Amino acid sequence: MALLYNKNVSVTGISACVPREVVRNQDNGVFAENDIKSFISNVGIEEYRASGPGICASDLCVAAAEKLIEDMGINKEDIGIVVFVSQSPDYYFLPNTACIIQHRLHLSKETLAFDVPLGCSGYVYGLNMIASYLSSGQIKKGLLLVGDTGSKTTNAKDKSSALLFGDAGAATMLEYDPNASGIHFHLATDGSGYKAIIVPEGGFRNRFSHESLIEKTDAEGLTRCGINVHLDGFDVFSFGITEAPKTVKKLTEHLGITNDHIDFAVFHQANKMMNEKIRKKLALPEDKVPYSLKKFGNTSSASIPLTIVTALREQLHKKSSSVILCGFGVGLSWGTAYTTLGNLFLSELVEL
Repeated sequence: MALLYNKNVSVTGISACVPREVVRNQDNGVFAENDIKSFISNVGIEEYRASGPGICASDLCVAAAEKLIEDMGINKEDIGIVVFVSQSPDYYFLPNTACIIQHRLHLSKETLAFDVPLGCSGYVYGLNMIASYLSSGQIKKGLLLVGDTGSKTTNAKDKSSALLFGDAGAATMLEYDPNASGIHFHLATDGSGYKAIIVPEGGFRNRFSHESLIEKTDAEGLTRCGINVHLDGFDVFSFGITEAPKTVKKLTEHLGITNDHIDFAVFHQANKMMNEKIRKKLALPEDKVPYSLKKFGNTSSASIPLTIVTALREQLHKKSSSVILCGFGVGLSWGTAYTTLGNLFLSELVEL
């Protein structure tokens, strides 16, 4: 049972960065107008940000990190670990993008730096990883970078994903604090569902070839090639509305808390219909569950911090708040964190 607690750690700052280019789904010229209207109504995504060919997820994360470090007045020598959570690395096989980021941010050569190739659950997993390093006090500050350029993996003719994924990056500062309430986690995995969200070709199981670039249309009328993301919408939806409520309930019951102890619940921004079913299953009021997907789409691992920056900046500046953070998706993997965000610094949204 992956119920974990990292004491002596607090989240002290969050920033986010998105590309400047805005793509409006209503302007899409590939799909029928009625299909687009139905998508916007049900999924809730009106527009998203798309990165150009010269912008990687690391660029978005570095821009967010530089803004946060400057705004908080952080001494870079104090940052002892940087973790880059992404499925959009600079280079597919090697080196780790986190090593490149360490150099770009001019962090100390004594800094631990590594990648974690997780998606929708990645923010919660990343928080746990860095919190684990900080909990003993041997490392004082850690930088969690999460981001993806999901718009680059979709096929413009694939109705299941072409209107769904937006690009974003985020930076979160965690610090050792012996007076902090710490962070509680529940983390879980079910690899039997790995095919529900997958890029089937381009790795070592199915090597890239000229066949990987050939578009094929399946029985459901979805067109894509081997290096595009393949999304089984029904399986993902069923998974999300089942496991997300379970993980939240497992953690809250373990801690003996109720909805009255939760000021905000920030979920991975998967799909408005899915997320609303999750919210209703947990009997959470609408004003406790913020959204960012209307303007930014499904931004994978960046969706939770992006939502905090864009939808909760004013509220979290005013007072200390107890929050649930829940991510779920590709893997399949999922997880929930519960912590108090007090004296939290939230930078203004950066555009690159």
